Amino acid sequence: MHPSKIIPYFYRATASLEQDDITIATLVTSNRFEVFKKLVVSYKGPVSVAIHIKDSTEEIEALLDRLHELYTSDPLMSLYVDVHLVVDRFDRQFNTWRNIARLFARTDFVMMLDVDFAVCTDFRSSIRRSRAIMDKLEAGNTALVVPAFEYVKQRDGMDQSKFPKSKKELVSLVRQGLVDIFHRSWAPGHNSTDYDRFYVAQPGEVYKVTQYQSAYEPYVIFKKEGPPWYQCDERFVGYGGNKAACIYEMYLSGISFYVLSDHFLIHQSHPYEEQARKNERKYNKKIYSDFKEEACLRYLKRFYADGTLNTTRGHNVQEECRKIKGFSRIAAQVEVHLSWGYPA
Repeated sequence: MHPSKIIPYFYRATASLEQDDITIATLVTSNRFEVFKKLVVSYKGPVSVAIHIKDSTEEIEALLDRLHELYTSDPLMSLYVDVHLVVDRFDRQFNTWRNIARLFARTDFVMMLDVDFAVCTDFRSSIRRSRAIMDKLEAGNTALVVPAFEYVKQRDGMDQSKFPKSKKELVSLVRQGLVDIFHRSWAPGHNSTDYDRFYVAQPGEVYKVTQYQSAYEPYVIFKKEGPPWYQCDERFVGYGGNKAACIYEMYLSGISFYVLSDHFLIHQSHPYEEQARKNERKYNKKIYSDFKEEACLRYLKRFYADGTLNTTRGHNVQEECRKIKGFSRIAAQVEVHLSWGYPA
């Protein structure tokens, strides 16, 4: 949707960033400023955030005043946070804002994270200390999953200061029925993380996601520049399918997902705009179906053209696209000859 005015680095962090650091790439709406501040304070690392402002003089002035107050409210804000403004009349363009935050991140690695999650463990330091994990990230074919949880009763998830800080504490709360996997009611969104394995994994274990499905939408850390430099598809407006579309393109591109079994995130409870979400889910469901077919065609053609379709890199795209009814016929029409095979 255009026109949009993008102002990168409206505020620019003063910290000297190391290239191998991990930047949280996120988006913030004006009603979530206080939650965003909590994220910055708990992470204590680089953050790239896109903030949307409606294009009217009154709203611009009001939000900029509030933004200045936020940015000067804690030294960690000016130390670590790059703020990028998006000025237009189009609301709830979540994937557009995610792409902007990622594009202007200034480190080699990024984490795609929603602002209303508490960083409960120091996964950033743990990853950077591990040469084996850093080598996987540097190769560009790995995304690291930090499992997501939420409190069963919304009122229990309001105060981040009471959230568990260790896996032992977390598992105890799960066994007591106080905490559960994030969005249990929409199991396809996070089930591929294999929470049963997470609970029993040994300290330091990093295990591969082996049951990917197309609605999977974990919170992941990955190499900013790809390969390839996919983007979150921007046709999605509002809730439903937007994050899953980001992950789907990552998977088709040949990226494997690995779960960090010592680390986790917890959602801070807040009211949802249920009617808006219901309508958006309905419209985005159809868009997501079309998007999957288009993405499959793009990646199949790309890999076929460069001779990598029947290699390890082409495994994911063949495995996933064969699930689409009639896709072999569609692929043949664009002269992609599929063997549905790949090396062991």
